[in-house]
Amino acid sequence: MTDPDTHRAIDAVWRIESPKLIAGLTRIVRDVGLAEDLAQDALVAALEQWPESGVPAKPGAWLMATAKHRAIDRLRRDERLDRKHQEIGREMEFNEGQQEGDDLLRLIFISCHPILAPEARVALTLRLLASLTTEEIARAFLVPVSTIAQRIVRAKRTLTEARVPFEVPSGPELEARLSSVLQVIYLVFNEGYSATAGDDLIRAGLCEDALRLGRILAGLAPKEPEVHGLVALMEIQASRSRARVGPSGEMVLLLDQDRGRWDQLLIRRGLAALERAEQLGGALGPYALQAAIAACHARARTAAETDWARIVALYDALAELTPSAVVELNRAVAVGMAFGPASGLELVDALASEPSLKTYHFLPSVRGDLLAKLGRHDEARAEFERAASLTQNARERELLLDRAAASTRPDTAS
Repeated sequence: MTDPDTHRAIDAVWRIESPKLIAGLTRIVRDVGLAEDLAQDALVAALEQWPESGVPAKPGAWLMATAKHRAIDRLRRDERLDRKHQEIGREMEFNEGQQEGDDLLRLIFISCHPILAPEARVALTLRLLASLTTEEIARAFLVPVSTIAQRIVRAKRTLTEARVPFEVPSGPELEARLSSVLQVIYLVFNEGYSATAGDDLIRAGLCEDALRLGRILAGLAPKEPEVHGLVALMEIQASRSRARVGPSGEMVLLLDQDRGRWDQLLIRRGLAALERAEQLGGALGPYALQAAIAACHARARTAAETDWARIVALYDALAELTPSAVVELNRAVAVGMAFGPASGLELVDALASEPSLKTYHFLPSVRGDLLAKLGRHDEARAEFERAASLTQNARERELLLDRAAASTRPDTAS
């Protein structure tokens, strides 16, 4: 095997094994920062040795054994060696056969701990669990590498200083902590599915990372309905990715998409995950409700067959469970589709003074669409132009300006 081939193999192994490696090491050393350093040491050793010796039959086990030896070497330089060395020796023996899934689940919870700021949780999760480099995370979110590096360093330091236990929470704490985990995964997915800035509408890599994390979490926590709800939501939304972008990279709205380009495998997986969430019993949570809304679109063979009345009812339930101006705005869209644009516009106008929507480009965009349907084209044009001025995504801006231009020609407005 040539050096380039070996390096590609090492990179592939690292992407797969590093989350499990860091999780297992964190259980042993009780310090996520040190665990990542030890994992990196093992990677360096692999880069030095595998080009000569070849990739071992069990590369994950090789990396773990190497990292454990590095842990002992480091601790031998610590004046508290004797006690700590004995503790690690016991951990290595006792946990040799422990399932990796338990460690991964603990690592997910510690990476998404509420003690960290949301942007720090996202960066740390992508670093430790999605195996992205600092440069890859920075590129995905269009921020300087130094900013991401600082977030990760501070996050690890915060966890260490706060002595956050490496465990899966239980009792009342579980729900709050699980909510934080789901939020982080969905933030990653959303940034990939509808990029907030830049020239690309979709960043497929982030969508794939979020989906992979969601599927892993669903396998580790199979009795949590909201985990399946989130997976269902992401699978169904991701199924539309190819149809959301036109031949020249332009944005294509949901109702204008070629449904023949929707990924049926992802739809089936999403509907199956939604069914699992429903079968676990109890009222649907916010992610499962959003997945049920997405399922209404997925099940409709054409845009005209969409069950908008059911979507309104689902938004009613979502608004009651998690009241917010954004939910109300989405509900107004559904009302406009189900009961006519005048009904939708009345609800949108009631949200016009909502502070949280002041710079949200979707508000004037929705208002412009409803005004255009009512034949109020000059007003619609002004709303689309305002929405275009608020978005930071180039593709969305192009679409909104196109719609503003179309509003000057009543025969082409929609």
